[in-house]
Amino acid sequence: MKISKLIYFIVFSYALSQSLAAHCQVPCGVYGDSARFSQMLEDQTTIAKAIDQISDLAVKKDAKSANQLNRWVAAKEDHASKIQKIIAEYFLTQRIKSSSEKYGALLKGAHSVMVAAMKCKQGADTQTADTLKSAIKSFQQVYEK
Repeated sequence: MKISKLIYFIVFSYALSQSLAAHCQVPCGVYGDSARFSQMLEDQTTIAKAIDQISDLAVKKDAKSANQLNRWVAAKEDHASKIQKIIAEYFLTQRIKSSSEKYGALLKGAHSVMVAAMKCKQGADTQTADTLKSAIKSFQQVYEK
């Protein structure tokens, strides 16, 4: 009985640690802004590839293609959510300060990225991925000035 409780505790602890692996909200200064922008652009590239794959697979009728189609849709959704999470949990809660002279421009830029990521989730038009990339780069320009 004690061994099963120990195993349960170990599994639970591991699962909890995995869910907490994302950047915490302690102002440690370990994470860099440029890394966040690089990650968002990498996620956007995955979204663009997913959209291309979805378009190619959508016309096929076999089971393997249907399976791959579903996987690409899930990947597109996941990477768009990752971008939204970076904007919300890193930039909006930690890096964008209301005391900044460019507060309004930063909020508009962050909002544009989040909306563009949402639109990528909603459809499979290549233009949405292009718009997302543009929004990320525009936000980065405002942020880094």
